[in-house]
Amino acid sequence: MDEIQKITSRENARLQHFRKVRDGKVADQIFIEGARLAEETLRTDVSIIDALVSTDFIGRPRSAPIIAELIRREIKLIETGPKLFGGIADTVNSQGIILLANRPRTGPISFDGLSAGQAMFLYLHEISDPSNLGAVFRTAEAADVTGIVISARSADPFSPKCLRAGLGSNLRLQIWENAVLQDAADLMKNFNGTTVAADIKGKLSYTEYSWKGPRMLVMGSEAHGLSDEYLDIAEEIVRIPMKAQIESLNLAVAAGVILFEAARQRSTDG
Repeated sequence: MDEIQKITSRENARLQHFRKVRDGKVADQIFIEGARLAEETLRTDVSIIDALVSTDFIGRPRSAPIIAELIRREIKLIETGPKLFGGIADTVNSQGIILLANRPRTGPISFDGLSAGQAMFLYLHEISDPSNLGAVFRTAEAADVTGIVISARSADPFSPKCLRAGLGSNLRLQIWENAVLQDAADLMKNFNGTTVAADIKGKLSYTEYSWKGPRMLVMGSEAHGLSDEYLDIAEEIVRIPMKAQIESLNLAVAAGVILFEAARQRSTDG
């Protein structure tokens, strides 16, 4: 393919730039790896800058529409051998394609274009595991969450691991990084919304609470949960009733349990 430039030297400046983005040394760009994630990215309005493919990726049935779309968008394509590609990939068994894109803009949650029934946000406190954070993104989008608010000392929502775990949800949902809970709660109040924390101390089951109307669910990590200071900011605290000796669930599982109940309630009339 004439549209693809072949590179064989690991010292090539473009390849070195891919490594810098992978390692988080380019603040305004993100590293997107894998065929499925590339497909999902192409369905968003994320601005793709560059593309790298392995020789063994070209010719696969799945590669043809991806490469065709990249060429249609006039994205610069680079081809390298599998060994050289492996030295740039963030995974051990790479699928043979990496995209570089502009980092999506983030900022305070927005209610523009939303009705009261649509406004459902999730606040995550100090979630340091990028794979866990990405899994929550995917769960939240599936449960029709509007956006995700992330505290300081959390994983980068656009790191390679978080993007792979989120499988494109990170690129579609509203995101507010390094947010202070009180600031987010105040924004909810301005929209007549309610801040609800999920914690074992809650007296009300998540199924007994009404999730209709603007809501922001606050959740902490499985290891540390939420401090009393955070619980005091919340206007309501709910819990997930559990049997046996289990004290907590994986964050993505717990978020899914509550958010899908919220989605069920919000989809019904009355």
